[in-house]
Amino acid sequence: MIRVPCPHCGERDETEFHYGGEAGVDYPADPGALDDAAWSSYLFVRSNPRGWLRERWFHGAGCRRWLTVERHTVTDEIRSPS
Repeated sequence: MIRVPCPHCGERDETEFHYGGEAGVDYPADPGALDDAAWSSYLFVRSNPRGWLRERWFHGAGCRRWLTVERHTVTDEIRSPS
C-alpha cells in the first residue's frame, strides 16, 4: 500500500487518490501548429526514469485538490517535493 502525504489532510492511502501523470509537462503554446507526430509525442511520451519522478495526484476522497509529489519508480516510496 502506498501512503501519499497530502499537504491539507495528512498522510492517506493511495486509494483516496487518482494518479494524474508526470508533473511539469506543459500544454503546447500553439497546439494547432503541431503535426501528428509532435501531438502524439506530447500526449503519450513521458520520461520513465529508474528513480525519483515528480507526479501529480488528485485527492478525490479528501480535500479534492491536486498535489505534486515525488515517487521513486522502483520502491514506490513517496515524498513531498523539495
